[in-house]
Amino acid sequence: MALLCLVITSCSKEDSAEVEAAKYDIDLALAQKNDSQMSSEILSLVNDHRASLGLSTLKMDTQYASAFAVDHTEYMIEKEQISHDNFGYRSEGIKYHDNAEVVGENVAYGYETAESVVNAWLNSPGHKAIIEGNYTHTGFGVMRCAKGRSYFTQLFYRK
Repeated sequence: MALLCLVITSCSKEDSAEVEAAKYDIDLALAQKNDSQMSSEILSLVNDHRASLGLSTLKMDTQYASAFAVDHTEYMIEKEQISHDNFGYRSEGIKYHDNAEVVGENVAYGYETAESVVNAWLNSPGHKAIIEGNYTHTGFGVMRCAKGRSYFTQLFYRK
């Protein structure tokens, strides 16, 4: 004798939205750990460069993009190396929370000034392409590790 079990479930749009929100949940308080002074200096230099090329300036995002950037910077500090590990997660989270169309990222470590990190990025074709990309907003995760070394994550996105 065979036993047949029939399970009927339903899924509303609200249920799937809650699941999606939980998937990209991040503590916005993380953004407060960012070195806002250094980030402002980097943004000013990046925007000066963009303006010199006739590109639009980027707006600072101190919420989701910066929270995701700080989260990644903490990850790099823990690993003691820079990486783009889990970039897809950050990208999808920013697309979900900020309605971004496209997301880019630059990372670095060991630089002591905003000028030195921006110059390094501008001297690297891949990083320069991100800085000069078709983006509207940016968020930062700039932090020092216990050994005194600075780590940088700059996320870029377009709405």
